[in-house]
Amino acid sequence: MRSILFLTFLLLIFALPTVKAQVTGRVVDATNGEPLEYATVAIYKAGGNTLVTGVVTGQNGEFTLEDVKKGTYFLETSFIGYETKKGSQFTLAKRNQKKDVGAIGINPSQLFLDEVVLSGKKATVINKVDRQVYETGAFKNSLGGSGTDVIKNLPSVSVDALGEISVRGSEGFVVLLNGKPIQSNATLILGQLPANAIERVELITAPSAKYDPEGKAGILNIITKKGAADGTFTQINVRGGFPSIEDYDNAEPAHRYGADITHNIRKGNWNVSMGASYQRNDIQGRREGDVFTIINDTLTRFPSDGERSFDEVNYSGRFTVDFTPDTLNTYSVGFYAGKRSKDRTADILYFDNHAITPADGGDRIYTFQYFNENLRIRKGDFVLGSFDYAHTFKNNSNISTSFLYEYTLLGGPTTNLNLGFPDTSVVLQDEFNTNDNPLHGMRFQVDYQFKPLSIGQLETGYQFRNLDHTGDFVYERRNQNTGEYELVPEFSSEVDLTRQIHSGYLQLSKSMDKWEYSAGLRLEAMDRNLDLKDKIGVVDTTYMYDYVKLFPSAAIQYTVNDDVKLKAAYSKRVERTTSFKMNPFPEREHSETLEQGDPTLRPEFIDLAEIGVTKSFEEKNSLYLTAYYRNVDNLINRVNTVYNDTILNRIYSNIGSGKSLGFEVGSEIEVAEKWSNFVGLNIYNYQIDGNFNGKTIDENSWQYSINLNSTYDFSDTASLQFTFNYLSERQTAQGEDSRFYSPNLTFQKSFFNNQLTASLQWMNMDMGLFDTNEQRITTQEPGSFYTTTNYVYEVDMVILNLAYTFNQNKNKSKFIESEFGKREF
Repeated sequence: MRSILFLTFLLLIFALPTVKAQVTGRVVDATNGEPLEYATVAIYKAGGNTLVTGVVTGQNGEFTLEDVKKGTYFLETSFIGYETKKGSQFTLAKRNQKKDVGAIGINPSQLFLDEVVLSGKKATVINKVDRQVYETGAFKNSLGGSGTDVIKNLPSVSVDALGEISVRGSEGFVVLLNGKPIQSNATLILGQLPANAIERVELITAPSAKYDPEGKAGILNIITKKGAADGTFTQINVRGGFPSIEDYDNAEPAHRYGADITHNIRKGNWNVSMGASYQRNDIQGRREGDVFTIINDTLTRFPSDGERSFDEVNYSGRFTVDFTPDTLNTYSVGFYAGKRSKDRTADILYFDNHAITPADGGDRIYTFQYFNENLRIRKGDFVLGSFDYAHTFKNNSNISTSFLYEYTLLGGPTTNLNLGFPDTSVVLQDEFNTNDNPLHGMRFQVDYQFKPLSIGQLETGYQFRNLDHTGDFVYERRNQNTGEYELVPEFSSEVDLTRQIHSGYLQLSKSMDKWEYSAGLRLEAMDRNLDLKDKIGVVDTTYMYDYVKLFPSAAIQYTVNDDVKLKAAYSKRVERTTSFKMNPFPEREHSETLEQGDPTLRPEFIDLAEIGVTKSFEEKNSLYLTAYYRNVDNLINRVNTVYNDTILNRIYSNIGSGKSLGFEVGSEIEVAEKWSNFVGLNIYNYQIDGNFNGKTIDENSWQYSINLNSTYDFSDTASLQFTFNYLSERQTAQGEDSRFYSPNLTFQKSFFNNQLTASLQWMNMDMGLFDTNEQRITTQEPGSFYTTTNYVYEVDMVILNLAYTFNQNKNKSKFIESEFGKREF
């Protein structure tokens, strides 16, 4: 049945009649044929040089001029950094005549080709009908860092103490790399991507149907830097952190250093890119906790204090070859392999364990203390390969295909050792759990863009994804009498997840004099099978889930005048569940916590809607305001239950629905010629309605975040930038996360005609005066449990970054990224 639906859907798409266009073409860089997005094409009446209308080119440089009357005209093409080009005259003999002017090549301006330093600045943000586009060069605090350091400056984005990234208050968003989908964990992708490789970030908060509908908060499209000429590009980046200033009484000091190299050869039809990187990024810290549980009118309390630190190592190698035999065809083959590991140490002293009965004001039954050594190691070895092909037809239609295969071996043990205290030679409990999780992922995608039509630009496509993720989870406890490790069946399992997704879309967009709009529809069919087995042959169950759903989208923008634009958008989305969240066998995270999933979890389905206005002022100032609404059905939250008197069980569950209603404001303000500021504010009301474990959940609160970026340029080669990121208190299904903030200061200086750039960063400024980089997380259920944990992470970190480019050619490297494995890492 699904095959028939898809066949009918695709036949309808390709059976659509074509309508004659008016004036169409493409704008490209005359030196290398690269399409130029955002170029301006204006049509003038010949003779009197009267402007008729104009448009801005799309992502592939294409443009369409509509409803041009009979007459003789010429085109004028312009783009920032390029020479304006006046075309030859042509005549339209009838109203519906099609005129394709082909590719218009424009040359870079000599002002940019010569060795002249320009003092002009790009706008930090450009607002389009379906997205905000941020120029990352404005965020100097991210130099030498990662993609996370870049995006946390965006008004919609916040990062908490645990490193979790949220867009408009939701952690469910998708990352695209140069417009290509990456089905992976967004936090890990952004943490590995070098900040200095990013040209701009596009925040697509209500994506169109042409994009995969994954991600309840929308899409972050990361655009990497591209070049413009033949030649060789080589860049080496070195990063080193100074010794920690604050003492967190951790067992080992933090190490922060790394290097990456990119070598790019571009000559004629070939573009060859090679890269390698190594990064060590440790974070020191502590956690202070207090927990109590109530069982049978007995209250058990176990306060704690100790180390919570992270040691993270990433190293990888990449190789990509692009071949462009002519202006109509492009081939690309890429490989990417590496290793990554993240060790979390939680050595905690439980210093005043005691039980009281009755729970309300009773007497102590016992008191004791113990020391918990806990180490969680998460590893991932991965190999990826991809092949891409794109073809542009002579009528300006184009087709692109992409195939990716990924193998990732996930795993890593967790050791949990409870010792007596102060005599740590006494072993109270010794447990060990590990897992072996090989993952095979495949994605095939084809997209077709019709030749420009009078009704607009029509696009269609099909995508197939297949995931096969198996897991072997072993939990063992040492027998105190024999010294042998013995299997714990209730915590050990075998898990096999398979998921197939077919989807097809149809998208129409059009740009006119004052109006821009797009509308689309995506049809998706998903089949998911989860097979569970325990280690003693008692449980062998297969859970199946599938759906066939339509995901519509629409966006419209109206240009009131040169300074004011109005827009509105809607998008239907889905948040698919990972294997980890569906494994019902508990995993021992540390002494007081188990964590498990739910094999019957349903995907979250989301409705996104927004309206907004943008306003430009004189002297390079701008303001935008967007109001938004998000509704989430089948909302997934991590909720707690009591496992026993000293252990809580964290369970992922569909608890009900979640609604967010809010607005965000972004403003670029140039106080003086050398002092510029960018500030973003996001305020929203978050409501959770549902139930868990027979109890009603009804939470409603206002939350907000602030991101400030202030830059002072001492000269063309030296600047100082201050950034401040603030996240307010947030309500959760069972409690509250406290405020979290981080101020940072960066001094940047370039040398040797900008070939060497040095940046000195003072991260998480505190000086013992504030509570920087610190967050308290509290959960509770009256009459059952209460837990509060304060995470205190490293402050006053000083890091030096050096980047050296061996020549003046631009980087044209194109690398692939993980599609499946990082999402499960």
